[in-house]
Amino acid sequence: MKGYKYLFFAGLLSMTTACNDFGDINVNPNSPSAPNTSSLFTGAIRTVGTINNQVGPASYNGVPAIYVQQIGDVTYIEESRYKTINFSYNALYSGPLVNLQQVINLNTAADTKVAAAANGSNANQIAIARILKAYFFQFITDRWGDVPYSQALKGSENFSPAFDKQQDIYTDLFKEWKEAAAQFDGGATVSGDILLNGNAARWKKFANSLRLIAALRISKADPVKGKAEFTAALADGVLASNADNVQYKFLSDQNNWNGLYDNYEFSNRKDFAVSDTYVNYLKSVNDPRLPYQAAPNQKGAYVGVPYGVFPAAGKAQDFSLAGTMVSQPTSPANVMTYAQVLFAQAEAAKLGWTAGNAKTLYEEAVKASLQQWMGTGYTDAAYTAYIAQPGVAYTDANAIERIATQRWIALFLQGQESWNSWRRTGYPVLKPAPTTLNGGTAIPRRLAYPVTETTLNAKNYATVVAAQGADDQYSRVWWDKK
Repeated sequence: MKGYKYLFFAGLLSMTTACNDFGDINVNPNSPSAPNTSSLFTGAIRTVGTINNQVGPASYNGVPAIYVQQIGDVTYIEESRYKTINFSYNALYSGPLVNLQQVINLNTAADTKVAAAANGSNANQIAIARILKAYFFQFITDRWGDVPYSQALKGSENFSPAFDKQQDIYTDLFKEWKEAAAQFDGGATVSGDILLNGNAARWKKFANSLRLIAALRISKADPVKGKAEFTAALADGVLASNADNVQYKFLSDQNNWNGLYDNYEFSNRKDFAVSDTYVNYLKSVNDPRLPYQAAPNQKGAYVGVPYGVFPAAGKAQDFSLAGTMVSQPTSPANVMTYAQVLFAQAEAAKLGWTAGNAKTLYEEAVKASLQQWMGTGYTDAAYTAYIAQPGVAYTDANAIERIATQRWIALFLQGQESWNSWRRTGYPVLKPAPTTLNGGTAIPRRLAYPVTETTLNAKNYATVVAAQGADDQYSRVWWDKK
Protein backbone atom coordinates (compact mmCIF):
# COMPACT_ATOMS: atom_id res chain seq x y z
CA MET A 1 0.00 0.00 0.00
CA LYS A 2 2.88 2.32 0.75
CA GLY A 3 4.06 2.19 -2.83
CA TYR A 4 0.66 3.22 -4.15
CA LYS A 5 0.55 6.13 -1.64
CA TYR A 6 3.97 7.27 -2.80
CA LEU A 7 2.87 7.27 -6.43
CA PHE A 8 -0.28 9.18 -5.52
CA PHE A 9 1.62 11.94 -3.71
CA ALA A 10 4.27 12.02 -6.42
CA GLY A 11 1.46 12.59 -8.90
CA LEU A 12 0.06 15.44 -6.79
CA LEU A 13 3.52 17.00 -6.58
CA SER A 14 4.01 16.89 -10.32
CA MET A 15 0.60 18.51 -10.81
CA THR A 16 1.45 21.24 -8.33
CA THR A 17 4.78 22.11 -9.91
CA ALA A 18 3.15 22.28 -13.35
CA CYS A 19 -0.08 24.01 -12.39
CA ASN A 20 0.04 26.36 -15.34
CA ASP A 21 0.29 23.62 -18.01
CA PHE A 22 -3.05 21.95 -18.72
CA GLY A 23 -2.30 21.00 -22.33
CA ASP A 24 -2.67 17.22 -21.86
CA ILE A 25 -4.99 17.09 -18.87
CA ASN A 26 -7.86 15.63 -20.92
CA VAL A 27 -5.76 13.13 -22.86
CA ASN A 28 -6.38 9.50 -21.91
CA PRO A 29 -2.99 7.71 -22.06
CA ASN A 30 -4.83 4.39 -22.52
CA SER A 31 -6.62 5.64 -25.62
CA PRO A 32 -4.00 6.76 -28.16
CA SER A 33 -5.02 9.44 -30.62
CA ALA A 34 -3.64 7.44 -33.57
CA PRO A 35 -4.37 3.69 -33.96
CA ASN A 36 -1.44 1.31 -33.65
CA THR A 37 -0.74 -0.10 -37.11
CA SER A 38 0.62 -3.33 -35.62
CA SER A 39 -2.75 -4.00 -33.99
CA LEU A 40 -4.58 -3.05 -37.17
CA PHE A 41 -2.56 -5.62 -39.11
CA THR A 42 -3.20 -8.33 -36.55
CA GLY A 43 -6.92 -7.62 -36.52
CA ALA A 44 -7.17 -7.72 -40.31
CA ILE A 45 -5.12 -10.91 -40.63
CA ARG A 46 -7.24 -12.69 -38.05
CA THR A 47 -10.06 -12.35 -40.56
CA VAL A 48 -7.89 -14.23 -43.08
CA GLY A 49 -8.10 -17.14 -40.65
CA THR A 50 -11.84 -16.67 -40.21
CA ILE A 51 -12.72 -16.70 -43.90
CA ASN A 52 -10.54 -19.74 -44.55
CA ASN A 53 -11.77 -21.88 -41.68
CA GLN A 54 -15.25 -21.18 -40.34
CA VAL A 55 -18.06 -23.66 -40.80
CA GLY A 56 -21.80 -23.19 -40.70
CA PRO A 57 -24.49 -21.19 -42.51
CA ALA A 58 -23.20 -17.85 -41.20
CA SER A 59 -19.61 -18.60 -42.17
CA TYR A 60 -17.58 -17.35 -45.11
CA ASN A 61 -15.92 -20.61 -46.09
CA GLY A 62 -18.28 -23.36 -44.98
CA VAL A 63 -21.08 -22.67 -47.43
CA PRO A 64 -18.91 -22.80 -50.59
CA ALA A 65 -17.35 -26.03 -49.28
CA ILE A 66 -20.90 -27.37 -49.02
CA TYR A 67 -21.77 -26.18 -52.53
CA VAL A 68 -18.87 -28.20 -53.99
CA GLN A 69 -19.81 -31.15 -51.78
CA GLN A 70 -16.57 -31.48 -49.87
CA ILE A 71 -18.71 -31.43 -46.74
CA GLY A 72 -22.42 -31.78 -45.95
CA ASP A 73 -24.67 -31.05 -43.00
CA VAL A 74 -25.53 -33.88 -40.64
CA THR A 75 -28.59 -32.94 -38.61
CA TYR A 76 -30.14 -29.75 -39.96
CA ILE A 77 -30.22 -30.50 -43.68
CA GLU A 78 -30.47 -26.92 -44.84
CA GLU A 79 -27.27 -25.47 -46.29
CA SER A 80 -26.71 -28.46 -48.57
CA ARG A 81 -30.21 -27.60 -49.83
CA TYR A 82 -29.19 -23.96 -50.31
CA LYS A 83 -31.47 -22.43 -47.70
CA THR A 84 -29.52 -19.20 -47.14
CA ILE A 85 -29.81 -16.85 -50.11
CA ASN A 86 -28.63 -13.45 -48.86
CA PHE A 87 -25.18 -13.23 -47.32
CA SER A 88 -23.56 -10.18 -45.78
CA TYR A 89 -20.18 -8.69 -46.65
CA ASN A 90 -20.62 -5.77 -44.25
CA ALA A 91 -18.22 -7.13 -41.62
CA LEU A 92 -15.46 -7.42 -44.22
CA TYR A 93 -15.82 -3.77 -45.22
CA SER A 94 -16.15 -2.45 -41.68
CA GLY A 95 -13.46 -4.78 -40.28
CA PRO A 96 -10.31 -5.81 -42.14
CA LEU A 97 -10.73 -3.48 -45.12
CA VAL A 98 -11.16 -0.42 -42.91
CA ASN A 99 -8.17 -1.53 -40.83
CA LEU A 100 -5.96 -1.94 -43.87
CA GLN A 101 -7.02 1.37 -45.38
CA GLN A 102 -6.16 3.01 -42.07
CA VAL A 103 -2.70 1.41 -42.17
CA ILE A 104 -2.17 2.90 -45.61
CA ASN A 105 -3.44 6.32 -44.50
CA LEU A 106 -1.30 6.42 -41.36
CA ASN A 107 1.82 5.44 -43.28
CA THR A 108 1.12 8.02 -45.98
CA ALA A 109 0.04 11.19 -44.15
CA ALA A 110 2.90 13.54 -43.24
CA ASP A 111 1.67 14.03 -39.68
CA THR A 112 1.42 10.28 -38.84
CA LYS A 113 3.94 8.43 -41.02
CA VAL A 114 6.89 9.00 -38.67
CA ALA A 115 5.05 7.52 -35.69
CA ALA A 116 3.65 4.68 -37.82
CA ALA A 117 7.18 3.72 -38.89
CA ALA A 118 7.76 2.37 -35.37
CA ASN A 119 5.95 -0.76 -36.64
CA GLY A 120 7.97 -1.21 -39.82
CA SER A 121 9.04 0.96 -42.71
CA ASN A 122 6.22 2.98 -44.23
CA ALA A 123 6.71 1.36 -47.63
CA ASN A 124 6.67 -2.18 -46.24
CA GLN A 125 3.49 -1.57 -44.26
CA ILE A 126 1.73 -0.03 -47.22
CA ALA A 127 2.83 -2.91 -49.46
CA ILE A 128 1.41 -5.59 -47.16
CA ALA A 129 -1.78 -3.60 -46.59
CA ARG A 130 -2.32 -3.25 -50.35
CA ILE A 131 -1.77 -6.97 -50.96
CA LEU A 132 -4.25 -7.89 -48.25
CA LYS A 133 -6.79 -5.27 -49.32
CA ALA A 134 -6.76 -6.69 -52.83
CA TYR A 135 -7.03 -10.21 -51.38
CA PHE A 136 -10.17 -9.33 -49.43
CA PHE A 137 -11.72 -7.45 -52.34
CA GLN A 138 -11.14 -10.42 -54.64
CA PHE A 139 -12.75 -12.67 -52.04
CA ILE A 140 -15.80 -10.38 -51.99
CA THR A 141 -16.20 -9.87 -55.74
CA ASP A 142 -15.79 -13.59 -56.45
CA ARG A 143 -18.79 -14.27 -54.22
CA TRP A 144 -21.13 -11.41 -55.08
CA GLY A 145 -19.92 -10.11 -58.45
CA ASP A 146 -20.19 -6.34 -58.88
CA VAL A 147 -19.54 -4.75 -55.47
CA PRO A 148 -18.58 -1.36 -53.99
CA TYR A 149 -14.90 -0.81 -54.68
CA SER A 150 -13.68 2.56 -55.95
CA GLN A 151 -16.13 4.47 -53.73
CA ALA A 152 -15.82 2.12 -50.73
CA LEU A 153 -13.96 2.84 -47.48
CA LYS A 154 -14.58 6.59 -47.70
CA GLY A 155 -16.25 6.80 -44.31
CA SER A 156 -18.53 9.79 -43.85
CA GLU A 157 -17.59 11.05 -47.32
CA ASN A 158 -19.79 8.40 -48.93
CA PHE A 159 -22.23 6.19 -47.06
CA SER A 160 -23.85 4.98 -50.32
CA PRO A 161 -21.06 3.77 -52.62
CA ALA A 162 -21.76 2.72 -56.19
CA PHE A 163 -21.08 -0.83 -57.34
CA ASP A 164 -18.06 -1.33 -59.59
CA LYS A 165 -18.14 -3.87 -62.39
CA GLN A 166 -16.21 -7.02 -61.56
CA GLN A 167 -14.12 -6.66 -64.70
CA ASP A 168 -12.94 -3.22 -63.57
CA ILE A 169 -12.23 -4.52 -60.07
CA TYR A 170 -10.07 -7.32 -61.44
CA THR A 171 -8.13 -4.87 -63.59
CA ASP A 172 -7.29 -2.83 -60.52
CA LEU A 173 -6.47 -5.89 -58.39
CA PHE A 174 -3.77 -6.92 -60.86
CA LYS A 175 -2.30 -3.42 -60.61
CA GLU A 176 -2.43 -3.40 -56.81
CA TRP A 177 -0.69 -6.74 -56.39
CA LYS A 178 2.03 -5.88 -58.90
CA GLU A 179 2.72 -2.40 -57.51
CA ALA A 180 2.61 -3.58 -53.91
CA ALA A 181 5.13 -6.37 -54.51
CA ALA A 182 7.49 -3.78 -56.00
CA GLN A 183 6.98 -1.38 -53.10
CA PHE A 184 8.95 -3.25 -50.42
CA ASP A 185 12.01 -1.16 -49.64
CA GLY A 186 14.23 -3.42 -47.55
CA GLY A 187 13.50 -1.32 -44.47
CA ALA A 188 12.33 -2.33 -41.00
CA THR A 189 10.20 -5.49 -40.78
CA VAL A 190 6.46 -5.00 -40.27
CA SER A 191 5.17 -5.95 -36.81
CA GLY A 192 1.72 -7.36 -36.16
CA ASP A 193 1.95 -9.59 -39.24
CA ILE A 194 0.75 -12.95 -37.92
CA LEU A 195 0.53 -14.47 -41.41
CA LEU A 196 4.04 -14.22 -42.89
CA ASN A 197 5.93 -12.51 -40.05
CA GLY A 198 6.78 -9.48 -42.15
CA ASN A 199 8.89 -11.56 -44.54
CA ALA A 200 9.01 -9.40 -47.67
CA ALA A 201 10.18 -12.22 -49.94
CA ARG A 202 7.22 -14.38 -48.91
CA TRP A 203 4.78 -11.51 -49.34
CA LYS A 204 6.06 -10.94 -52.87
CA LYS A 205 5.57 -14.61 -53.75
CA PHE A 206 2.09 -14.51 -52.24
CA ALA A 207 1.14 -11.39 -54.21
CA ASN A 208 2.47 -12.86 -57.46
CA SER A 209 0.64 -16.15 -56.80
CA LEU A 210 -2.60 -14.27 -56.17
CA ARG A 211 -2.10 -12.57 -59.56
CA LEU A 212 -1.47 -15.95 -61.16
CA ILE A 213 -4.65 -17.54 -59.80
CA ALA A 214 -6.71 -14.43 -60.59
CA ALA A 215 -5.40 -14.42 -64.17
CA LEU A 216 -6.52 -18.00 -64.71
CA ARG A 217 -9.91 -17.15 -63.22
CA ILE A 218 -10.64 -14.80 -66.12
CA SER A 219 -9.55 -17.39 -68.73
CA LYS A 220 -13.03 -17.46 -70.29
CA ALA A 221 -14.05 -13.85 -69.68
CA ASP A 222 -10.87 -12.20 -70.99
CA PRO A 223 -8.32 -14.78 -72.16
CA VAL A 224 -6.01 -12.18 -73.72
CA LYS A 225 -5.60 -10.25 -70.47
CA GLY A 226 -5.58 -13.48 -68.50
CA LYS A 227 -2.63 -14.84 -70.47
CA ALA A 228 -0.69 -11.58 -70.18
CA GLU A 229 -1.21 -11.30 -66.43
CA PHE A 230 -0.48 -14.99 -65.88
CA THR A 231 2.85 -15.01 -67.69
CA ALA A 232 3.91 -11.76 -65.99
CA ALA A 233 3.06 -13.10 -62.53
CA LEU A 234 4.88 -16.37 -63.23
CA ALA A 235 7.98 -14.48 -64.34
CA ASP A 236 7.93 -12.36 -61.18
CA GLY A 237 8.12 -15.45 -58.94
CA VAL A 238 5.37 -17.54 -57.31
CA LEU A 239 5.23 -20.23 -54.61
CA ALA A 240 7.97 -22.71 -55.45
CA SER A 241 7.62 -25.49 -52.86
CA ASN A 242 5.42 -26.63 -50.00
CA ALA A 243 7.71 -24.62 -47.74
CA ASP A 244 6.17 -21.54 -49.36
CA ASN A 245 2.59 -22.53 -48.49
CA VAL A 246 0.65 -19.66 -46.93
CA GLN A 247 -1.24 -20.86 -43.86
CA TYR A 248 -3.06 -19.10 -41.07
CA LYS A 249 -1.84 -20.56 -37.79
CA PHE A 250 -4.47 -20.95 -35.10
CA LEU A 251 -3.59 -20.97 -31.41
CA SER A 252 -4.51 -23.21 -28.50
CA ASP A 253 -6.53 -20.56 -26.64
CA GLN A 254 -10.29 -20.49 -27.16
CA ASN A 255 -10.41 -17.08 -28.81
CA ASN A 256 -8.00 -18.12 -31.53
CA TRP A 257 -8.52 -21.79 -32.15
CA ASN A 258 -9.67 -23.66 -35.24
CA GLY A 259 -13.40 -23.30 -36.01
CA LEU A 260 -13.89 -26.99 -36.78
CA TYR A 261 -12.49 -27.89 -33.39
CA ASP A 262 -14.94 -25.50 -31.80
CA ASN A 263 -17.85 -27.13 -33.63
CA TYR A 264 -16.74 -30.72 -33.09
CA GLU A 265 -15.25 -30.78 -29.62
CA PHE A 266 -15.89 -27.63 -27.62
CA SER A 267 -19.49 -27.02 -28.73
CA ASN A 268 -20.00 -30.75 -29.35
CA ARG A 269 -22.38 -29.99 -32.22
CA LYS A 270 -20.75 -31.90 -35.05
CA ASP A 271 -22.97 -30.17 -37.59
CA PHE A 272 -20.88 -31.11 -40.62
CA ALA A 273 -19.21 -34.23 -41.96
CA VAL A 274 -17.34 -35.05 -45.13
CA SER A 275 -19.91 -35.62 -47.87
CA ASP A 276 -20.56 -38.97 -49.52
CA THR A 277 -19.80 -37.36 -52.90
CA TYR A 278 -16.29 -36.59 -51.73
CA VAL A 279 -15.59 -39.77 -49.74
CA ASN A 280 -16.92 -42.04 -52.48
CA TYR A 281 -14.81 -40.35 -55.14
CA LEU A 282 -11.62 -40.63 -53.10
CA LYS A 283 -12.41 -44.27 -52.45
CA SER A 284 -12.96 -44.90 -56.17
CA VAL A 285 -9.40 -43.79 -56.96
CA ASN A 286 -7.77 -45.25 -53.82
CA ASP A 287 -6.73 -41.74 -52.79
CA PRO A 288 -4.10 -41.91 -50.02
CA ARG A 289 -5.21 -38.49 -48.73
CA LEU A 290 -8.55 -39.82 -47.46
CA PRO A 291 -7.39 -40.79 -43.93
CA TYR A 292 -5.72 -37.39 -43.57
CA GLN A 293 -8.74 -35.38 -44.67
CA ALA A 294 -11.47 -37.50 -43.09
CA ALA A 295 -11.86 -39.48 -39.87
CA PRO A 296 -13.36 -42.98 -39.68
CA ASN A 297 -16.84 -43.28 -38.20
CA GLN A 298 -17.60 -45.15 -34.97
CA LYS A 299 -17.25 -48.47 -36.80
CA GLY A 300 -13.85 -47.58 -38.20
CA ALA A 301 -15.08 -47.06 -41.76
CA TYR A 302 -14.96 -44.05 -44.05
CA VAL A 303 -18.57 -43.13 -44.73
CA GLY A 304 -19.63 -39.77 -46.11
CA VAL A 305 -22.83 -38.05 -45.04
CA PRO A 306 -25.48 -38.32 -47.81
CA TYR A 307 -25.44 -34.95 -49.55
CA GLY A 308 -28.60 -32.86 -49.30
CA VAL A 309 -30.76 -35.83 -48.27
CA PHE A 310 -33.72 -34.89 -46.08
CA PRO A 311 -34.61 -36.00 -43.47
CA ALA A 312 -31.25 -36.68 -41.85
CA ALA A 313 -29.83 -40.06 -42.81
CA GLY A 314 -28.15 -40.70 -39.49
CA LYS A 315 -26.16 -39.26 -36.61
CA ALA A 316 -22.70 -37.70 -36.62
CA GLN A 317 -21.07 -40.86 -35.31
CA ASP A 318 -22.34 -42.75 -38.36
CA PHE A 319 -20.29 -40.59 -40.72
CA SER A 320 -16.74 -39.41 -41.31
CA LEU A 321 -16.06 -36.04 -39.76
CA ALA A 322 -13.21 -33.92 -41.07
CA GLY A 323 -9.90 -35.52 -40.08
CA THR A 324 -7.86 -34.57 -37.05
CA MET A 325 -5.29 -32.93 -39.33
CA VAL A 326 -7.76 -30.10 -39.98
CA SER A 327 -9.90 -30.15 -36.84
CA GLN A 328 -7.54 -29.72 -33.89
CA PRO A 329 -7.35 -26.41 -31.97
CA THR A 330 -4.13 -25.40 -33.71
CA SER A 331 -4.77 -27.01 -37.11
CA PRO A 332 -3.78 -24.32 -39.64
CA ALA A 333 -6.03 -23.08 -42.42
CA ASN A 334 -4.58 -23.18 -45.92
CA VAL A 335 -4.70 -19.82 -47.69
CA MET A 336 -2.51 -20.54 -50.74
CA THR A 337 -0.57 -23.72 -51.53
CA TYR A 338 2.17 -24.77 -53.89
CA ALA A 339 -0.09 -27.50 -55.28
CA GLN A 340 -2.71 -24.90 -56.17
CA VAL A 341 -0.12 -22.84 -58.02
CA LEU A 342 1.12 -25.92 -59.91
CA PHE A 343 -2.40 -26.88 -60.96
CA ALA A 344 -2.84 -23.35 -62.30
CA GLN A 345 0.39 -23.71 -64.28
CA ALA A 346 -0.74 -27.08 -65.65
CA GLU A 347 -4.02 -25.61 -66.85
CA ALA A 348 -2.29 -22.56 -68.33
CA ALA A 349 0.05 -24.86 -70.25
CA LYS A 350 -2.92 -26.81 -71.58
CA LEU A 351 -4.49 -23.52 -72.70
CA GLY A 352 -1.31 -22.63 -74.57
CA TRP A 353 -0.53 -19.68 -72.33
CA THR A 354 2.95 -20.95 -71.45
CA ALA A 355 5.55 -23.28 -72.88
CA GLY A 356 5.28 -25.57 -69.86
CA ASN A 357 4.41 -29.25 -70.16
CA ALA A 358 0.85 -29.70 -68.88
CA LYS A 359 1.29 -33.39 -68.04
CA THR A 360 4.49 -32.82 -66.08
CA LEU A 361 3.03 -29.86 -64.18
CA TYR A 362 -0.13 -31.83 -63.40
CA GLU A 363 1.85 -34.72 -62.00
CA GLU A 364 4.04 -32.36 -59.97
CA ALA A 365 0.89 -30.75 -58.57
CA VAL A 366 -0.57 -34.08 -57.51
CA LYS A 367 2.72 -35.05 -55.86
CA ALA A 368 2.94 -31.72 -54.04
CA SER A 369 -0.60 -32.16 -52.74
CA LEU A 370 0.09 -35.70 -51.52
CA GLN A 371 3.24 -34.48 -49.79
CA GLN A 372 1.36 -31.59 -48.22
CA TRP A 373 -1.49 -33.70 -46.84
CA MET A 374 0.40 -36.87 -45.96
CA GLY A 375 3.48 -35.26 -44.43
CA THR A 376 5.85 -37.92 -43.13
CA GLY A 377 3.40 -40.58 -44.31
CA TYR A 378 4.13 -39.74 -47.95
CA THR A 379 6.11 -42.21 -50.06
CA ASP A 380 7.13 -42.09 -53.69
CA ALA A 381 5.66 -45.57 -54.07
CA ALA A 382 2.24 -44.33 -52.96
CA TYR A 383 2.42 -41.47 -55.43
CA THR A 384 3.56 -43.71 -58.30
CA ALA A 385 0.71 -46.15 -57.72
CA TYR A 386 -1.82 -43.35 -57.40
CA ILE A 387 -0.87 -41.35 -60.50
CA ALA A 388 -0.84 -44.48 -62.69
CA GLN A 389 -4.52 -45.27 -62.11
CA PRO A 390 -6.81 -44.82 -65.16
CA GLY A 391 -9.00 -42.43 -63.18
CA VAL A 392 -6.05 -40.22 -62.23
CA ALA A 393 -3.52 -40.44 -65.05
CA TYR A 394 -3.24 -37.41 -67.32
CA THR A 395 -4.35 -37.59 -70.92
CA ASP A 396 -4.57 -34.64 -73.27
CA ALA A 397 -8.22 -35.35 -74.03
CA ASN A 398 -9.35 -35.07 -70.40
CA ALA A 399 -6.74 -32.61 -69.16
CA ILE A 400 -9.05 -29.90 -67.77
CA GLU A 401 -11.29 -32.45 -66.05
CA ARG A 402 -8.32 -34.17 -64.40
CA ILE A 403 -6.67 -30.91 -63.36
CA ALA A 404 -9.89 -29.45 -61.92
CA THR A 405 -10.85 -32.66 -60.10
CA GLN A 406 -7.44 -33.04 -58.52
CA ARG A 407 -7.54 -29.34 -57.60
CA TRP A 408 -10.88 -30.03 -55.85
CA ILE A 409 -9.16 -32.65 -53.69
CA ALA A 410 -6.05 -30.56 -53.07
CA LEU A 411 -8.24 -27.65 -51.95
CA PHE A 412 -10.18 -29.66 -49.37
CA LEU A 413 -11.89 -27.22 -46.98
CA GLN A 414 -10.68 -24.23 -49.00
CA GLY A 415 -14.32 -23.84 -49.93
CA GLN A 416 -14.13 -20.50 -51.67
CA GLU A 417 -11.29 -21.51 -53.99
CA SER A 418 -12.88 -24.90 -54.69
CA TRP A 419 -16.18 -23.23 -55.61
CA ASN A 420 -14.40 -20.73 -57.83
CA SER A 421 -12.67 -23.56 -59.71
CA TRP A 422 -15.89 -25.57 -60.09
CA ARG A 423 -17.85 -22.58 -61.39
CA ARG A 424 -15.20 -21.78 -63.99
CA THR A 425 -14.41 -25.30 -65.23
CA GLY A 426 -17.53 -27.33 -64.47
CA TYR A 427 -15.43 -30.06 -62.83
CA PRO A 428 -15.86 -32.24 -60.99
CA VAL A 429 -19.34 -32.96 -62.32
CA LEU A 430 -21.66 -32.57 -59.34
CA LYS A 431 -25.37 -33.24 -58.91
CA PRO A 432 -27.39 -30.65 -56.98
CA ALA A 433 -29.29 -31.55 -53.83
CA PRO A 434 -32.36 -33.73 -54.53
CA THR A 435 -34.67 -31.08 -53.08
CA THR A 436 -33.74 -27.43 -52.51
CA LEU A 437 -34.91 -24.65 -50.21
CA ASN A 438 -34.06 -21.66 -52.40
CA GLY A 439 -36.58 -22.22 -55.17
CA GLY A 440 -33.88 -23.34 -57.62
CA THR A 441 -32.84 -26.67 -59.05
CA ALA A 442 -29.10 -26.14 -59.47
CA ILE A 443 -26.00 -25.56 -57.36
CA PRO A 444 -25.64 -21.84 -56.52
CA ARG A 445 -23.23 -19.79 -58.64
CA ARG A 446 -23.13 -16.60 -56.57
CA LEU A 447 -24.39 -15.17 -53.29
CA ALA A 448 -27.19 -12.63 -53.08
CA TYR A 449 -26.32 -9.20 -51.67
CA PRO A 450 -26.89 -8.39 -47.99
CA VAL A 451 -30.42 -7.11 -47.39
CA THR A 452 -28.96 -3.85 -46.03
CA GLU A 453 -28.14 -2.82 -49.60
CA THR A 454 -31.83 -2.80 -50.49
CA THR A 455 -32.59 -0.26 -47.77
CA LEU A 456 -29.42 1.74 -47.12
CA ASN A 457 -28.10 1.87 -50.68
CA ALA A 458 -31.32 1.40 -52.66
CA LYS A 459 -30.51 3.52 -55.71
CA ASN A 460 -27.13 1.91 -56.37
CA TYR A 461 -28.60 -1.51 -55.58
CA ALA A 462 -31.28 -1.06 -58.24
CA THR A 463 -28.60 -0.01 -60.73
CA VAL A 464 -26.39 -3.03 -60.14
CA VAL A 465 -29.28 -5.50 -60.31
CA ALA A 466 -30.36 -4.00 -63.62
CA ALA A 467 -26.81 -4.38 -64.95
CA GLN A 468 -25.70 -7.70 -63.46
CA GLY A 469 -28.96 -9.60 -63.33
CA ALA A 470 -31.39 -10.81 -60.71
CA ASP A 471 -30.05 -10.69 -57.17
CA ASP A 472 -30.25 -14.42 -56.61
CA GLN A 473 -27.89 -17.37 -56.50
CA TYR A 474 -27.96 -18.03 -60.24
CA SER A 475 -26.97 -14.77 -61.94
CA ARG A 476 -23.39 -15.50 -62.91
CA VAL A 477 -20.51 -13.19 -62.02
CA TRP A 478 -18.53 -11.70 -64.91
CA TRP A 479 -15.80 -14.34 -65.10
CA ASP A 480 -18.22 -17.29 -64.74
CA LYS A 481 -18.90 -17.97 -68.42
CA LYS A 482 -20.68 -21.00 -69.85
